[in-house]
Amino acid sequence: MKEGTLGTVLGIVAVLFFVVIAAFASGALFIVDETKQVVITQFGKPVGKPIVLSGLHFKTPFIQTAHYFEKRLLAWDGEPNQIPTKDKKYIWVDATARWKIVDALKFLQSMGNEIGAQSRLDDIINSATRDAITGHLLVEAVRNTNRILESKVEEGEDVIVSEEALERIGVGRQDLARAILDKAKILAPQYGIEIIDMRIKRVNYVENVRNKVYDRMTAERKRAAEKYRSEGHGKSAEIEGQVGKELKLITSEAYRQAQGLMGKADAETTAIYAQAYSQDPEFYSFLKTLQTYQKTIDENSVVILTTDSDYYQYLKTLSPQ
Repeated sequence: MKEGTLGTVLGIVAVLFFVVIAAFASGALFIVDETKQVVITQFGKPVGKPIVLSGLHFKTPFIQTAHYFEKRLLAWDGEPNQIPTKDKKYIWVDATARWKIVDALKFLQSMGNEIGAQSRLDDIINSATRDAITGHLLVEAVRNTNRILESKVEEGEDVIVSEEALERIGVGRQDLARAILDKAKILAPQYGIEIIDMRIKRVNYVENVRNKVYDRMTAERKRAAEKYRSEGHGKSAEIEGQVGKELKLITSEAYRQAQGLMGKADAETTAIYAQAYSQDPEFYSFLKTLQTYQKTIDENSVVILTTDSDYYQYLKTLSPQ
């Protein structure tokens, strides 16, 4: 009895197993992942509402088809577009966005697949971007705030910046991105999609304008360098003048002290000479005459003197040895 019951159970399990396998093979059973949503079509026409709950689901095999779509956020990265600004300056604008499928049925009917949606988003976002950029100045597409201008005014420094950088803006780059997003959001729902966010990745000048900007930036930097160089030369001249003035003061003071010391030494020398002369004038005269001989006569000197010369008086008293 037990063996028969066990065989019956095994038989039922085997039958169920083959039935499930056959159901999957025929397409009657299908699995919906948590990241997916499914639209069922029958002979090309949608049947029922989109399936958004994950798990095991049924459909009529062979005549019904399951179309899977993402429930997660999808990325859109457009090609850079050349757009003129309100002040007639051409720039390249590179934007990116994030979107998702919120109505799979409408998405299937209007777009068909994600490739078609990406192409449609090109039209929607690029058109909104062009409308926003052409209605605003270049500086508003580049800057977000007036921080550069306000910091320059508050600090009171003579900073050399471009005229565009000092131009006050009413709408910044983030505001432009929000305006583009708001306009794109209006058009997207008719295709069963929702644009979650949009950002301007990069803004750049076209080549001919970029070269002019680089030239102007170079000229500004050169002007700044000349300004700093001129200030440096002025400061250098001021320092050199101060150094020259102090050097003259030091030299003048040193010369005054040296002259004072020399005058004092000469006075002391004269006093010593006078004292020595007063003690023995004859001997003093003799020593001075000998010093004169030493300084004026050497072995190569020839001196012609008269016998009554004072210079000769001590020579003529010498007796030969």
